[in-house]
Amino acid sequence: MTVEHSSTTVNQPQTVEESTESTTRSRVLNAVLEHGPVSARDLGRRMDLTPAAIRRHLDALERDRFIEVTMVRRRGSGAGRPARRYVVAPEGHERLGNDYLGIAADALDALRDLGGEQALRAFVDQQFEHMERRYRPTVEAAGDDVAERLDVLVRLLSADGYAASANTVKVGPSRHRVLSAQLCQGHCPVQEIATKHPEFCEAETRMIASLLDVDIRRLSTLAAGAHVCNTHVPLSRPQQTAGRTGTPGR
Repeated sequence: MTVEHSSTTVNQPQTVEESTESTTRSRVLNAVLEHGPVSARDLGRRMDLTPAAIRRHLDALERDRFIEVTMVRRRGSGAGRPARRYVVAPEGHERLGNDYLGIAADALDALRDLGGEQALRAFVDQQFEHMERRYRPTVEAAGDDVAERLDVLVRLLSADGYAASANTVKVGPSRHRVLSAQLCQGHCPVQEIATKHPEFCEAETRMIASLLDVDIRRLSTLAAGAHVCNTHVPLSRPQQTAGRTGTPGR
């Protein structure tokens, strides 16, 4: 809190207003984390804030290096000008992360030094196998439909801090368009570790493919420097593999 002194009085900012402003700013940051890349207009509409209010909060978050602007080309805009979109900045991810990740990263380095790459991969695979076993009953309860399984997976990932969302897209020429989805993860709780050990991203990708029972393709990752983890998910399976007959092998 800033305290201003004068010759006769001490003026303190109104704590209620400060608290409200801080709470709203945190909500804006969380919205950027969940929906980014996102426009100021879309954020204002989602949060029921005026254009002036949302700009004030975005400017403050950008000044504090929590968020940054990225230029995104609009779908179907051809060679038009890219649009300004807000995403959480790398420094923002670090400040939102866990302070103990550095210790965990050092421990993994020591594990690799002692047991080699095989020991490290075995450890990482084990972590995501635990995660998959925890998710699988809920995902499979959604049935065989990929889109419904994906919706469930999004909720499970978000509950674990990944700020996940999914958007449906159409791929290919108009006559032969294939319906697919993009799974976005706006935050990675282990980003600092995954940056040093890409085995985490590889194991997570295998887990997602196994749970959805489709061949997915990782388009970008936070660990590799992208603004979000983005995964292409086909919403239909080849005819010969439609329907589940059991848990796919890893």
